[in-house]
Amino acid sequence: QVQLVESGGGLVQPGGSLRLSCAASGFFFSSAIMSWYRQVPGKERELVASIGSYGTITRYEDSVKGRFTISRDNVKNTVYLQMNGLRPDDTAVYYCHARRTVRQVEITHWGQGTQVTVSS
Repeated sequence: QVQLVESGGGLVQPGGSLRLSCAASGFFFSSAIMSWYRQVPGKERELVASIGSYGTITRYEDSVKGRFTISRDNVKNTVYLQMNGLRPDDTAVYYCHARRTVRQVEITHWGQGTQVTVSS
């Protein structure tokens, strides 16, 4: 059974930091492209950051470049999102996402989400 379990969300003041973690199980983690998305009520879910299978390729949404860092540990089957310089507009539910290909069929998985609130 595939599981993505996020943790690390919470309430933080503007300018503060949080580190999100997503523990994966039930699939070959090293072969998956891992991403973090976020969503606020009334808006579409947006891609925040992605990281390739071996961690050498990363991609960031423009508003988080220079503030957020995505990384992965293929031994611990975990992907991280280090968030620094948090702003109120970073407030959202953050979701872990996995994308993999099995026999040429793309399969995706979502975590349950973790709330991040940036407020003074």
